[in-house]
Amino acid sequence: MTMTITRRDVAIAIAAIGATFAVTAAAGQTAVMHSSAFDWSTIAVRETPYGTVRQFLRAPTATLGELELHVTTLNAGQTSHAPHQHPNEELIIIKEGTVEALVHGEWKKLGVGSVIFQASNELHGIKNVGPGPATYHVINWKAK
Repeated sequence: MTMTITRRDVAIAIAAIGATFAVTAAAGQTAVMHSSAFDWSTIAVRETPYGTVRQFLRAPTATLGELELHVTTLNAGQTSHAPHQHPNEELIIIKEGTVEALVHGEWKKLGVGSVIFQASNELHGIKNVGPGPATYHVINWKAK
């Protein structure tokens, strides 16, 4: 049996693809992120009352509803916000300085290279307890 694709078939396929893109755009969804590389020197630095933030990415991936990565630098003695909780999980990797992290109800002092895992809906926070800046990477993800 031979199947022939007609102009009508092609037109319907193109219309369906266009409608899919229109619905995705209208819903405010962004395209799935593919493999990428980010040069530190090209990421915009946003000044904050407590230091700076560099927003590297925030997009859906093939397996996640959203993957978000930002890098925060806290000035000495500062915190970015009060302890809080949210449904998504996150990892924090300390790049420089000394921080205290609220983890499972207890403040823990951590330095360069330390990693913090914040579980879903658990109260957490971070503050710079060192004499200089503290910089850390925050990797946050949400399931589809």
